[in-house]
Amino acid sequence: MQTSKITVQTVVASAAQKAWDHYTQPEHITKWNFASDDWQCPSASNDMRVGGKYSARMEAKDGSFGFDFEAIYEDIVPGKSFTYVMGDGRAAQVSFDGQGQQTAVTVTFDAENENPVEMQKGGWQAILNNYKKYTEAH
Repeated sequence: MQTSKITVQTVVASAAQKAWDHYTQPEHITKWNFASDDWQCPSASNDMRVGGKYSARMEAKDGSFGFDFEAIYEDIVPGKSFTYVMGDGRAAQVSFDGQGQQTAVTVTFDAENENPVEMQKGGWQAILNNYKKYTEAH
């Protein structure tokens, strides 16, 4: 079965190192890692090394639904890019292309088969938009 890839991107008004830190450090991840204001990310951990595990708890603020997002790192180029494999076997790559005080952040991931591609893209883009908003404000 051919897996379709989805790409979302944003340009953050931030130097690349700050963009990287805000994307990868748990104390920042919990502040932006959700698609809408009625969701939250109460906890995150990140063992940023090849074979290390990323984990983030995502849940509705009203407690009606939640899940743990987990992945294992396969490749890391510090400050530039990383790839990981999610618990269901899908892969993702995140890259940071810094140009002075602007950094393009691009996420490409394998689509899952349960939800429409546009819905998946919208959700991941909303999370990336939250990341941009948070990073530029802090």
